[in-house]
Amino acid sequence: MPASLDNHRRADETAAQRDEYRRYLAFRMGPMIHALMLVAVLSYLVAIGASVLVRSSPLPLWLRLAPALPLLLVAMATGRVRQPRLLSLLTLLCVLLLEIGINLGSVGHPQQPWVPPGLLVPLATSVLWMGRWDFIVAMTLCAVGPLPVLLFGPSDTSLFVQYTVYMAIAISLATVLRAFMARTLFEQFRLERQLREQANTDGLTGLLQRNRFLELARLALHDIHRRQQPACVLYLDADHFKPLNDDYGHAAGDAALVALAAAMRRQLRQSDLIGRIGGEEFAVLLPGLDLRLGGIRAEKLRLATHAIMRPDGPLTVSIGIAECGRADEAIETLLARADQAMRRAKAEGRDRIVAA
Repeated sequence: MPASLDNHRRADETAAQRDEYRRYLAFRMGPMIHALMLVAVLSYLVAIGASVLVRSSPLPLWLRLAPALPLLLVAMATGRVRQPRLLSLLTLLCVLLLEIGINLGSVGHPQQPWVPPGLLVPLATSVLWMGRWDFIVAMTLCAVGPLPVLLFGPSDTSLFVQYTVYMAIAISLATVLRAFMARTLFEQFRLERQLREQANTDGLTGLLQRNRFLELARLALHDIHRRQQPACVLYLDADHFKPLNDDYGHAAGDAALVALAAAMRRQLRQSDLIGRIGGEEFAVLLPGLDLRLGGIRAEKLRLATHAIMRPDGPLTVSIGIAECGRADEAIETLLARADQAMRRAKAEGRDRIVAA
């Protein structure tokens, strides 16, 4: 495979892993984000109620309560959303609304005792952000949010310096907490991914195991039928494999299977499903390809296997190919037809392709 294609495949795999990780974060962190958003709404209402009891404000109560309704709507939305980008935008919107509410509550009272309420926001939200840029935007909002009250209120240099120092400390602590949380979640994601791969992939070749291949193929066929697209199944069997194991040992047979799996990955597309069905038999689902195009892909794969050298000569494969003929045809039926075609290829002399 040319280096440019290999690099492109690696880039696609990296992007797919990044998307998978973001979906994992949204799934894991979604309930926590929802709970914290509800706590934020409740805290905001309690703060407004307390301020009414202890001091007067030049702003009417309805105006100070105005951010509460959109805050509640955003909090309710986070309970349903599991799309990473949308969940991040909703969380950022919540921070923005909180900062607006803090400014409204501080009008006429810029001299907050000890720590302004805005300093709590970066610490409280530090573990919510799924991406680096989400965190940077959020911390920027937290830092800039209280500034209107400080800048347009009574001039007090000491209060501004105090705010700057405390905000720097708060954002530094938030950065440490976020880094620790991100590392912990990534390690958990990596471990869970490894466990899933071990359960779903063949330990020798790294291809899908039979049950996992069938499960994913059923889902893929359902989507293919819905879109009214063609699909083909290839059934491959390594020729003269038992004599290889008997004459040269299982290590030679394992090496041939690993090399064959690597050749299949190189020759096939990212969207193709590849599984080890058993022993030296493999199955491939080719979405979007009819019998003619599937046959071209199978021929390229057959020729590529000739470059794999066994101790007794080049590796060859017999391939059966079956096209999905009915909208309700199951993957098991397709595999059975492709298997029969592969057996005819064996009977006709091996190292060839036969269509069902």
